[in-house]
Formats: sequence, C-alpha cells, structure tokens
Amino acid sequence: MKIAFFTETFLPKVDGIVTRLTKTLQHLIKAGDEVLVFCPEGAPTNYMGASVIGVPAMPLPLYPELKLALPRPAVSEALESFQPDLVHVVNPAVLGLGGIWLAKTNGIPLLASYHTHLPKYLEHYGMGMLEPLLWELLKAAHNQAELNLCTSTAMVAELSEKGIQHTALWQRGVDTEIFRPELRSNEMRKRLLGKHDDQGALLLYVGRLSAEKQIERIKPVLDALPQTRLALVGDGPHRQQLEKTFENTATTFVGYLSGQELSSAYATGDAFLFPSSTETLGLVLLEAMAAGCPVVGANRGGIPDIITDGENGCLYEPDDPNDGSKSLIKATKRLLGNEVERKAMRNAAREEAERWGWASATEQLRGYYQKVITDSLKLVA
Repeated sequence: MKIAFFTETFLPKVDGIVTRLTKTLQHLIKAGDEVLVFCPEGAPTNYMGASVIGVPAMPLPLYPELKLALPRPAVSEALESFQPDLVHVVNPAVLGLGGIWLAKTNGIPLLASYHTHLPKYLEHYGMGMLEPLLWELLKAAHNQAELNLCTSTAMVAELSEKGIQHTALWQRGVDTEIFRPELRSNEMRKRLLGKHDDQGALLLYVGRLSAEKQIERIKPVLDALPQTRLALVGDGPHRQQLEKTFENTATTFVGYLSGQELSSAYATGDAFLFPSSTETLGLVLLEAMAAGCPVVGANRGGIPDIITDGENGCLYEPDDPNDGSKSLIKATKRLLGNEVERKAMRNAAREEAERWGWASATEQLRGYYQKVITDSLKLVA
C-alpha cells in the first residue's frame, strides 16, 4: 500500500503522538508499504524509509511547542506525484484540514485519527467557553473521513456521543525491549533525586510540563507524604509556573531524557504519578508499566483501558466532590503502603505491557487501511 500521512505533530517534537507515529512508520515500511509524511518543518527528510516533507509552520501562541503548518501548492504537487492509495490525517487542525481537502477533491480514501483531547485542554487555558464550538469543528473535519480511529474505548464512546461517525479503536502499543525493569540503577536514582536525600519513595512524572497535564496536583501528595521525593522528567511551557508551585519541596526538574536514560528513569522510580484527566490514552503509563514501575492515574479518558485498579496500578478520582487531591493522596498511599503488594503490581504492570506490541498495533491499522480502500473501490464500482 501507498500511505500519505498529514500530521500536525512530528519529529523533532517529543510526545506520545510522535512515538506512535514513528513506531507505526517503522512497521509499515517493514511490511513493504510506501509512506509519505507531511508535517511541520524541522523533521528529517527521511525516517526509517518513509519520505518526509516539512511544511513551513508557525508556533501556536498559547502552545509554542505546537506548530501550525499552512498547506501550499507544493503539498498538492507532492501528493499527486506520490499517488497514494489512502490518506491518513492525524489530529486534523490546519495542515490536516488541507490533507482532508486534497483527499476529497482527488477521490483518495481518507482515514483520520484522534489523539489529543483538545476540547478538554481549553479549560486549562481559560477558554472553556469555546469547547462546544471546537467540538463542532472537529465533527465537521472528522466526518469527512471514512473511518475515525481513537486510541481508547472511552474516546471511541465520547466521539460517537459528540456526533463523530465511523469510529473504531486503534489498539495501544509499547516497546517492551526498550522499556524494561532491568534498567533500574542507583546512578539514575541519584540523578532523579538531584540535591535531595534518599529517605523515602521516589515518585516520577514523565511528559510535557503543560497546564492540561495538571502536574500541580502532585504537590499535596508531597505535603501528605513528607519523606517522598519527586522527579519531573520533561519540559514545556508550564515549567516556570511549576518551579514556583514546587518551590521548597523535594522536587527535581530533570528536563528531557531519551533512549536508555529515559528507560532507566522509568525503571528506577518507585511509583509513576500521572494526574492528567485529559488523556486519550496516556502512552507514558504503558512505558512506565513496561519498565516495571507501578502507576497511579486518573479514572478518566483512556487511562482505565490501561490500569486495572489494585492489580497493575491504582486509579484516582480527579473530580472527587470531596477533593480530588485527597483521592490522589489515597491512591498513592495505597500503592506505596505495602511492599509485597507493590512488587505484585510491578510484575502485573510488566505483564500487561507485554500484551501490547507495536507490530500487532500496526497490523491492526493495516487491516483498517485495507478495509477503507476496499470499501472505497466498491463505491466507485
């Protein structure tokens, strides 16, 4: 098959969407498919055998890490030259809308996927009143596609409720060769602790430091468990605010880690805390679990697809009327409280991660591609 991707997010950016895309490209190429990627400029011109075309882009004012690329004639020319069997639009915003238009006007089968829960992000940037409008825009874009893939059962249900048609689940994946418990190390523990002594449990967060991740919810946990230490791995637009929030706490801002260093950080943490309630999946949770780090996550969005409460991690209620922070504290205490149970959760977390390889996730995706292409041919006939 010849597949053209239009994505608002790609290398050199680091996030769950980019991880899924790069792993997908790797396995599509391995299966013998030809792939062309349109993305904001700055990416390499070739990735794992896939051709990449960077489109001039400008940063989004509220979220400078996200660049908006405006389609131009060169995009149309490259697509026409490539002659794809299918167009896959990832998180349609600006460049993605161009991909939708080009697919529809050229009669190319179209599939879209939903990865970022943008309507829920708005309230964290003081624009919650725009949520209904954004849902209408998303509905108009996604309903152009023959199939809309979501990364969790919760998102399949929510998009369907909002009027987005033809939804299906794109199964999760994680690299259990890269992320594994054996990479736990004392050297990495010292790095994650920074200037703080090693008295109690080491709590870990990995991901963007941005408002919608709700990282400040971890502070009451540190207050309630004064012997705990926190390492925040990642960076982003909310870092300065978070440095003020966590001032005078045992918190280390580690910055970005990648490769084996990131894998070692996951394996070295005693508990992975992920307070965000806006996740369509929460890929970092799967990475932590693959590394044998027991996790605490919100009982919202795609996270309950990953965490079975009390078995491979703990869930907390972010909107608990009695105070969501108390629920997070309770879940963290529960996870840390019994060493035998925590070891059992660590093992169960690894076992859960081993069920989800990128090869099988991509094979499922190829099945979706073939169905959309076949159905489109039937309509033409």
